[in-house]
Amino acid sequence: MRAAWFVLVLSIAGCVSSGRMARLERRMAAAEAAQAKSEFELRAALARLETMLGSLAGSVDSASAAAAKADELRVQLEQLAAEVDAKDKAPPARPARAQPDPAKVYGVPVAGFPVKGKATALVTIVRAGEYACPYCDKVRATLDQVSATYGDQVRIVYRQFIVHPQVATYASQAACAANHQGKFWDLDALLWSDAFAKREFEPAQIDALASRVGLDMARYRADLATCLHEVGKDQTELAKFGVGATPAFFINGRFLSGAQPLPSFAALIDEELVKAKAAVKAGTKPAKYYEQEIVKKGLPSL
Repeated sequence: MRAAWFVLVLSIAGCVSSGRMARLERRMAAAEAAQAKSEFELRAALARLETMLGSLAGSVDSASAAAAKADELRVQLEQLAAEVDAKDKAPPARPARAQPDPAKVYGVPVAGFPVKGKATALVTIVRAGEYACPYCDKVRATLDQVSATYGDQVRIVYRQFIVHPQVATYASQAACAANHQGKFWDLDALLWSDAFAKREFEPAQIDALASRVGLDMARYRADLATCLHEVGKDQTELAKFGVGATPAFFINGRFLSGAQPLPSFAALIDEELVKAKAAVKAGTKPAKYYEQEIVKKGLPSL
């Protein structure tokens, strides 16, 4: 295309002969052919280079993907190793604490402990609790309902089981000392309405409550040391029957856990009343029923 244009220009100018024109045409054609060949070879070389670069890029991408996967696996391996190491260092799990069987009868003693109700009651409820326990406070209203519902058929015996020793121990000692003077229920009421309600469990505050109910304070202070031993003995004995939390109850020796509603108490009480009345009809004296049928025949421990 360019050779033809060049020839046309020369012809118009009238400066070139026909022979010379032919030679020029051949040279231009050769030049164009050489140029075309160079351009083809250049394009081919560029195509080969692009192919090589594409392959190289694919290799780089594959290598990057492999490296990323290797990093991910390494992280997972490190996490697994950390978990295994933590398990090796962790203390062994504690075995589950054994619970009393509600279907069984446990011979929990009641002699000498504070009691609401008559000795002739056919159903005895032993309550294990302390003065810093919110659920022990909550269930007090339910126990009042039990007394109102069943009257002289039920009595409630209070025994100490401490789960908050730093705050509840002294209050339990004081209640024990008040029981020595026959004023357990007077001090018990104040321990709930004042000490628990205000969360004031310091000895000075509790001693002030003991004074308010009219205790002989000299005897009270002397009894505190004795009561420390008595409260500890109470705790040990209740633990032997499987008590581990408060409040806990034994209804004629049958276990009931927690601040249950009235129907939960009533279900067991009604069952035990049927059995007790049958025993009385067979000749057992009501005042002897709990000792003979529950304490002596019940299980001595968990």
